[in-house]
Amino acid sequence: MSATLAPEEDAPNTRYRPSQRILHWLMAIVILSALVIGLYCSYLVPSTPQRQALLDIHKSLGMTALFLIAIRLPLRLSLGEPAYRQPLDGFNHYAARGAHILLYALMILMPLAGYTTSAAGGRDLPWFGLFEWPNLLPLDRPLARAAAEVHKYGAYCLYAVVSLHILAALWHHFFRKDEVLRRML
Repeated sequence: MSATLAPEEDAPNTRYRPSQRILHWLMAIVILSALVIGLYCSYLVPSTPQRQALLDIHKSLGMTALFLIAIRLPLRLSLGEPAYRQPLDGFNHYAARGAHILLYALMILMPLAGYTTSAAGGRDLPWFGLFEWPNLLPLDRPLARAAAEVHKYGAYCLYAVVSLHILAALWHHFFRKDEVLRRML
């Protein structure tokens, strides 16, 4: 490399890599869809055909999210994150770090709790009607109920953290006019 590089060629890349951005937005679509369907199903009468069909889609999206996080997390750990042109202040840095850790934890916890609810409850584990995930758990109704409670309260946490994540990205973009959102575009 030549020492006479143009300043923009010399500057560090401030955007996430394409693979990271694709996984981020794909997971955003999957997770938001699962959240909307799950919330809608909570208002439907249990055991109706419509609710069961939507829950099958919800389960499929959840298992898709689990598969994608199994790719995304090692990729994130190995590639890291791009540098900021202007680093965030301490509060924003630690708030973002904490929110991301919580998001990653919930992206793992929620599908596992959903899987456990269905598997230990003796319910189907479909993936978009193409196949059934293997049931690796014995029938255990108390475990299924406990996992369902974790899934329910985890959903409340996920609604809150995802909402804050979106609002923070928009706040940074439109009010602070910094590069936070552009790093993932």
